[in-house]
Amino acid sequence: MIDRIQIKNIDLTLVAFLLLNSILGVIVIYSCSHYLPGNYHLKQIFWIVISFSVLILFISIDYKFLMAYSFYFYLIFIALLVWILLFGKLVAGTRSWIKFPFFQIQPSELMKVAVILLLARIFAEYRKEHVIWSNFFSCCFLVAVPVFLICLQPDLGTAVTYIPILLASFVLAGLNRKIFIFLLIFALLFGIGGWTFGLKDYQKKRLTTLIFPSHDPLGAGYHIQQSKIAIGSGGFLGKGYKKGTQSQLRFLPARHTDFIFSVIGEEFGFIGVVIFLSCYLLLLSRLFLSVKESRDRAGIYIIFLAAMMITSQFLINILMILGLLPIVGIPLPLLSYGGSSLLTTYLSVSLVLNVKMRRFVNV
Repeated sequence: MIDRIQIKNIDLTLVAFLLLNSILGVIVIYSCSHYLPGNYHLKQIFWIVISFSVLILFISIDYKFLMAYSFYFYLIFIALLVWILLFGKLVAGTRSWIKFPFFQIQPSELMKVAVILLLARIFAEYRKEHVIWSNFFSCCFLVAVPVFLICLQPDLGTAVTYIPILLASFVLAGLNRKIFIFLLIFALLFGIGGWTFGLKDYQKKRLTTLIFPSHDPLGAGYHIQQSKIAIGSGGFLGKGYKKGTQSQLRFLPARHTDFIFSVIGEEFGFIGVVIFLSCYLLLLSRLFLSVKESRDRAGIYIIFLAAMMITSQFLINILMILGLLPIVGIPLPLLSYGGSSLLTTYLSVSLVLNVKMRRFVNV
């Protein structure tokens, strides 16, 4: 449980940055969806309340305890992913959700927290200078299992977000030259094999339109084209709140989820983009600066992997809407609409808070 000294060590600045970006997300979600049925902004507020409540619950539990049971959490979510594939309903072409009477949950998102805890547990007592082959392959296997199940849903976007978490753990543990070369060769062969045998036609079109978006402006290149138009048309000061033509007239697809930042660029312009990015970078910098405050190896891994998870999704989403990466369906944490993504982000931040609170206890 939590005592008075640990309460004093709660990083209130990090909590403030977390809530600030969440509120900014609600503001933009309302702007681009207020004319749609569903009250997405109210649902997002509901999920913020739920996520913050779960955050309070999780910081009251010692992260050492959570890490000790990480393998059981991992197995539970693996079972949920298998259950979804067997019995889940097909929604928007994927089987990714567990539906409850008043809400639905995406286990593939929450699974990331279990993976972070499990990798931290594996490397907590690791004392070798570099990652050895046995640890390398065992960690790859543990991450490959959920990634494979998520790809079967199919949800390539969410599956991709697991890779930075795994790579971050290897970087922190230390990669020797042989494993690094192996990774490069494997990535090359996997890319060739994936293109030839794994990717479907629509996925190949997304990659080719990354280089030549004008070749299919009404098909695979439509998302990228509309995103660039929205951002470019915002100019320096933007078109004004709830006045973005691309979003309000529904030219911009997935405007309240994957392309939320395009709405920011259109309605708030360059100045708005700078302000939103500054608020987000304050959160990310606070997360990474927290690494040095951990007094044990497990805490270092937990904070670094949680920070890398949020940062990688942020970068992939921004590069995606700018047309520098293919459209793979990755939301912008905290700003995009989505309860599971929001809850996962809050849980990740709760782990960081957890470590910092107990830095004078778990030494």
